[in-house]
Amino acid sequence: MTVYHFTGIKGSGMSSLAQILHDTGYEVQGSDVDKYFFTEEPLKERNIPVLPFDAANIREGLTIIAGNAFPDDHPELVRAHEMGLDVIRYHEFLGTYIDSFVSVAVTGSHGKTSTTGLLAHVLAGYGPTSYLIGDGTGKGDPDAKFFALEACEYKRHFLAYDPDYAIMTNIDFDHPDYFADVDDVFDAFQEMAYKVRKCIIACGDDEQLQRIQANVPVVYYGFSPENDFVAHNLQRSETGTTFDVRVRNEAYQSFHVPQPGDHAVLNALAVISLCKYENIPADIIQDRLDTFGGVKRRFTESVIGSRVIIDDYAHHPTEIRATIQSARQKYPGRELVAIFQPHTFSRTAKFMDEFADSLSTADEVYIAEIFGSAREQNGDLKAEDLAEKIDGSRAIHVDEVDQLLAHENAVLLFMGAGDVQKYEKAFTELVKDGKTA
Repeated sequence: MTVYHFTGIKGSGMSSLAQILHDTGYEVQGSDVDKYFFTEEPLKERNIPVLPFDAANIREGLTIIAGNAFPDDHPELVRAHEMGLDVIRYHEFLGTYIDSFVSVAVTGSHGKTSTTGLLAHVLAGYGPTSYLIGDGTGKGDPDAKFFALEACEYKRHFLAYDPDYAIMTNIDFDHPDYFADVDDVFDAFQEMAYKVRKCIIACGDDEQLQRIQANVPVVYYGFSPENDFVAHNLQRSETGTTFDVRVRNEAYQSFHVPQPGDHAVLNALAVISLCKYENIPADIIQDRLDTFGGVKRRFTESVIGSRVIIDDYAHHPTEIRATIQSARQKYPGRELVAIFQPHTFSRTAKFMDEFADSLSTADEVYIAEIFGSAREQNGDLKAEDLAEKIDGSRAIHVDEVDQLLAHENAVLLFMGAGDVQKYEKAFTELVKDGKTA
């Protein structure tokens, strides 16, 4: 039996796929840079070998799964081609793999990781389920009927998939290093819609998704009463949100989600809609909503003394607003301090004013150094340029986190898709050492 070698195994999707193949009985190994990424933890738990990048890793008997971040001239891929081995891009391999299951692809500019995680958890309460989540979490069930996967629109990679169902959470302009504008993003989603085999479940509150055409039924969910699945009578509290669901103007069921924020209700409603289509009982859905522990780096909370620390992946203005709204619901009356690390120079430049507006909904704002990412190492912008647009905010470097000690009894939101966790770690170490402002 072939051994699967993952070139770039620490990538979030790559790590998840490696876990799935390992869980279902395949021999798996991979390679990557020496730098630590949280996505390697589940690989270590499974004793999956992770090697440093080296052409010598490539040998007879391997099938190479190549991460999309690595070009064809990567030394390992060059060696593999020279040896005549199969080299398959991550998204192409996954597109073929899911054909054996009832597949549900979750896509959207925002919310796809949280929604995929919730979907996988709910489906697993009904029947054997394999899943791939973009936070580096994957699980393969040898008896799986369902396969839930996060489908990323970046560079139109999701067009490699022909899923039975697609959940579409929203369409927004992001990835300005690739997409020209929101119409370009819409065109990608429209192309994806024509590849779905059974049904599309789309957020009808999103004006872009209202334009989607498809060869299969499009079922809309949301808060607006015009949707097929409507969440109404929302009762928000510090312990989450309770809401009623109406299906095509008929009362269906009341549900509760323990996560704060209206976006958590929409994520749950998307999953509820899919489950209704697959005849999954409402009591199973609610039980799984109650026991869902969330996904990595999405409103991940810890308490240190009088402070609440929240780690969140929010890196787009829309996501920042949702994270701050969630914190306001769960911690009313507490000071909210945003420590935001912009992710990529192109995104920061494109959405400078939108970032300023969304961050201004926090009580205090600190801007960390811009994270360049693997595909964009430098640019002309600095953290100070964004800070100047937000009244009272300031730029902060990792050796200056002692400034945050002034915020006692506060909720500190560390947000970003780069390495903002190094700021969080430096701050929490100060607090644990008993440092004061």
